[in-house]
Amino acid sequence: MRNQQPMNPFFKRLSAVTRFAIPVAVCVCLVLVTIIPGLNAAPTKVTLLMQALEAAQWEPFVQEFNDTHPDIELEIIEGPNASNQVEDLYTSSFLLGNSPYDLVFMDIVWVPKFAAAGWLRGLSDRVQKDNINLDAFLEGDIDGGRYNGELYRIPVRSDGGMLYYRTDLLDQGGYQPPNTFTELLNISQTLQTEDLAEWGYLWQGKQYEGLSAMFVEILAGYGAFWVDPDTLEVGLDSPEAIEAADFLRTTLEKQVSPPGITTYAEEEARRLFQNGDAVFMRNWPYAFGLLSADDSPVQGKFSIKPMVHTPNHSSGACLGGWGLGITVNSQHPDAAWEVAKFFSSEDIQRRFILATGYVPSRRALFNDPQILAQYPYYSELLEVVENAALRPPIAQYAQASDILQRYLSAAITNQMTPEQAMKKAANETRRLLRK
Repeated sequence: MRNQQPMNPFFKRLSAVTRFAIPVAVCVCLVLVTIIPGLNAAPTKVTLLMQALEAAQWEPFVQEFNDTHPDIELEIIEGPNASNQVEDLYTSSFLLGNSPYDLVFMDIVWVPKFAAAGWLRGLSDRVQKDNINLDAFLEGDIDGGRYNGELYRIPVRSDGGMLYYRTDLLDQGGYQPPNTFTELLNISQTLQTEDLAEWGYLWQGKQYEGLSAMFVEILAGYGAFWVDPDTLEVGLDSPEAIEAADFLRTTLEKQVSPPGITTYAEEEARRLFQNGDAVFMRNWPYAFGLLSADDSPVQGKFSIKPMVHTPNHSSGACLGGWGLGITVNSQHPDAAWEVAKFFSSEDIQRRFILATGYVPSRRALFNDPQILAQYPYYSELLEVVENAALRPPIAQYAQASDILQRYLSAAITNQMTPEQAMKKAANETRRLLRK
């Protein structure tokens, strides 16, 4: 047998290197295949639609969120500034199926409609899992985010209707701020007679959602109601509700309110009040900052209080405000929840309020030293927003509001008597609710 030749030393070394290199190469490939892609993976994108004006206000906080959450990319899609148009865009996306939005930035009155349609995910389990204290928020803001006992919206900012009054004019007339509807009318007429003011009381009389919001407060002040969400009982034709509509009609008949009030939204009322032409005005908190501007004729000459009411009933502030809900077809609900927690947190709310002047949804912030240093009236604002009067949280709210707007507008423009208008509104609402 031929003797086996010894292996060439070069090949011997090569064989040894190969035996070592192959396992190393396999390990390197595994790293490249499994770990490196994870390091370079694109962040999870979370999208939501909101009004362009507010999107601009959110921009610094969106950047902060993305910087502190590198695995999530929050993208705000700018929509129209009219909230009803934004609602329509959300609705259309849901009806078409496979909505592109992970979150809904929604007005409090959208909750029942969106929840009843099955477009939102419930949040109660997530709130419980993360030990979020809902008692830290305004009660009305939390209640307004529920539908059939489930929470669908976490509050981001609040809002509430209130009565603005001229402190200088009341001082000149020797009056305290009114608590009742009658006092408001009497003070207005007296100061008008004395030529201290052209108009007594300004409110939102245009046929739009603001008319319904304003009327909720008048109903509450008369001890009346619109729709009971639990029983779907309609109360618009009760004697108290008819009196509430008659009060608005009376402000026009007695020329306490200008005849053009039936075309006024918030800004028309605010501008007239800011020009110094009225004693009282119903409006939202946003007006306070504008009225306090350096070039405002009423700077330092006004204050706020809860809305007036009848002697036997309490004041009511129509609750507004905005919050975040997670869409049912979101592919990234966990990432969306991180966004909702971030923007509803106390620290972000504090800085957002300081930057924008909006109303917080967390109770503690109304007496926060930093906020009070910039907005001293926020301690008074808490009393207003805690007297919450919710618009009925029913799935058919949009249709019910349209009915009320049409008939209430008919009452204040003398097309119908308040009794006729409220009875027709009640009957049509009952047909809507099949009651």
